[in-house]
Amino acid sequence: MTSIGGRLVMLHSGIGVSTERKAPPGDILRPRRRRGLLLGGVALLVAGLAGGMYVLRGVESPPPPSGPALPTAPVVRTDMVDVRDVDGTLGYAGDFTVLGGGGRITWLPDPGDVIRRGERVYGVDGHAVPLFYGATPFWRDLRQGMSGRDVLQLERNLDALGYGDDMTVDRAFTWATARAVMDWQDDLNVPRTGVLGMDAAVVQPGPLRVTELNAVPGARADGVILTAGGTERVVTVHLPVNDQDIAGKGAAVRITLPGERTATGRITSVGSVATAGATNARSQTGEGTENATIPVHITLDRSSSAGGLDGAPVTVGFSSTVHEKVLAVPINALLASAEGDYSVKVVDSAGATRSVPVELGIFDGDRVEVRGALTPGMNVQVPRS
Repeated sequence: MTSIGGRLVMLHSGIGVSTERKAPPGDILRPRRRRGLLLGGVALLVAGLAGGMYVLRGVESPPPPSGPALPTAPVVRTDMVDVRDVDGTLGYAGDFTVLGGGGRITWLPDPGDVIRRGERVYGVDGHAVPLFYGATPFWRDLRQGMSGRDVLQLERNLDALGYGDDMTVDRAFTWATARAVMDWQDDLNVPRTGVLGMDAAVVQPGPLRVTELNAVPGARADGVILTAGGTERVVTVHLPVNDQDIAGKGAAVRITLPGERTATGRITSVGSVATAGATNARSQTGEGTENATIPVHITLDRSSSAGGLDGAPVTVGFSSTVHEKVLAVPINALLASAEGDYSVKVVDSAGATRSVPVELGIFDGDRVEVRGALTPGMNVQVPRS
């Protein structure tokens, strides 16, 4: 309220409203003016607040920002396999020792060399001693008129190398066999006698891969010349006897190699002789029996999957349990409660979530079998990677 031209004016929300009276002469208006000014200020304050509330109501405040929604993964129906992981060793099949038959060594292969039928295993007195395939070393000199399994072994090798067109592969050493031996000796640049000396060839079950040299050129060809393994990649696992039921001959396994590479293979043999587990001075009586193992040999489906590794530690996954057509979710979708129960967060098409309790089955890789109020195609929340 203020006085303009002798009139008292009250202000309300910025709009002038006047009331007029004539003041008698000498009338003192100061107290009333003070009270009027006070009332006018209150009215102005209330009007201002009302105007401010009107403005705030007229413009909606934006909702507080929320973080982006977590990613989801589908519930799937699939076959689950429980896999038991056991440490093993990658190497080559077999362990063979090559013995010399006299003379002086004039040539040796290098470690890592692969030697196949008819190829030189070592050199003695200036000529090659080749490799024949067979189960038994030659134990006598073979000549025309003899017969036996060793003759059959000789003829099989000559035939495989392309000798003896007229020779019959049987147990009889005939003139045709002698002719085949002479042709073979001619190519080796040794005397053509038609007689096979028992030290003229090294006999092993198959191709050799040289692992270690045990002699040097110039030494006598007596005793161990070299050691070798086969050329087939194998994995050996010492499986605890208590777990032997998970390893069956012919069963498929998964192999994890260094560098996170994986390969597949099949069990070729399961040992029947148990070996006591490792013990020391602090081991208790019977501990070696409890930790006893059996050897399990595995052949890689593709030898090249091991790359250039000659030997390496590996992990072999044995399939012990199979559950067919069960529901599965990613392991990281599981939410654990303090009581040890599990649940998943199901997300509907509108983005709303609800918690669904689940019971767990077997684990397979990064997925887990679940049982609960779920159906294939539902989406469950997973952590952001």
